[in-house]
Amino acid sequence: MPRGDKDKYTDKEKRQARHIEEGYEKSGVSEEEAERRAWATVNAVHHGGEKPGGGGYGKPENHEPMRKGGAKAARPNLGRMGHMGHMGRIGHIARA
Repeated sequence: MPRGDKDKYTDKEKRQARHIEEGYEKSGVSEEEAERRAWATVNAVHHGGEKPGGGGYGKPENHEPMRKGGAKAARPNLGRMGHMGHMGRIGHIARA
């Protein structure tokens, strides 16, 4: 089987990959990178193709990789000084 062949993936997995890819393209990711990320996510969820002979055959799905993106996007970016909340560096110096 040639590298990149999708024969061992179910229709559900192919559908999920297309949907994930479309989401990445909507947010401005290149077509090639969107496809790569989509299949990486599907592989992380299904552990490879779920048809007999695929790496994920008979293994349970792990939906955690699909949840990560939304959780990361909703979290505020606090940067290096995030543990200090709104005070930042100035508040830290003033208290010293």
